[in-house]
Amino acid sequence: MITILDVVNSVDYVKARDEIVEFLRDYFAKSRTKGAVVGVSGGVDSCTALALTASALGPRRVSALILPSGFTPKQDVEDAVAVAKRLGVRYYVVAIDQLLSAYAALPFYDESDVVARGNLMARIRMSILYYYANKNNLLVVGTGDKSEIMLGYFTKYGDGGVDILPIGDLYKTQVRQMAKFLGLPEPIALKPSSPRLWAGQTAEGELGMKYGDIDLVLYAYEIGIPKEDIPAETGLSRSRVESILARVRENAHKRAPPPVAKLAKSRLITRRTSKP
Repeated sequence: MITILDVVNSVDYVKARDEIVEFLRDYFAKSRTKGAVVGVSGGVDSCTALALTASALGPRRVSALILPSGFTPKQDVEDAVAVAKRLGVRYYVVAIDQLLSAYAALPFYDESDVVARGNLMARIRMSILYYYANKNNLLVVGTGDKSEIMLGYFTKYGDGGVDILPIGDLYKTQVRQMAKFLGLPEPIALKPSSPRLWAGQTAEGELGMKYGDIDLVLYAYEIGIPKEDIPAETGLSRSRVESILARVRENAHKRAPPPVAKLAKSRLITRRTSKP
């Protein structure tokens, strides 16, 4: 039976760190940009992505933007600042509440729709990151992990709007191990994940299951175990397995570019006709 230790131990963290660092160095060298900006929430994903980026490019080429809202716990901001200081990167703390409040001018704005408002907050943060990146000739480094990407647990054109994903091939449980391997504080490595888009929000609470279970199923799926055999291989109920894999299927659009309406070639070609 597959266990969470199998998932965690499927990674050589020394090799993984070196591969990610080399990947970042090579990509940025080819991009001819001056460096990177990372949106840092104080959670394990963003702090790990920041640490790897600073290691790859050097702290002088990396900036951290900490973009809290009224729903962001003070501890998260303190953790984000502490990690940025520890890594020696430039950082800014910019509250987004004033920007969010401007959207109340929309005739269809609905403060009670917490999901729509939460996605708007994620897109405001994305806009700030890209403004800063454009102004300073930087790339936006994303902080999504493999679990979130496969599940589609991110805001399209929000935290999903990035240039590069250094930890996108690590499951959440593996990111936690990478964070500890990199020497990040254990309270950050083990902090419950949350987008902090509304009061009391946690990722596992919203998903209705723990990342340990999610990662077991995603790992089994990735290594090619037939869907019908995953419950027996993981010890999870068939309904739980189906719920996780349904999210993977239903959110495939988030992982793909927008579909293009393809026209018949005959409509695109102007044929020359000879004169009578």
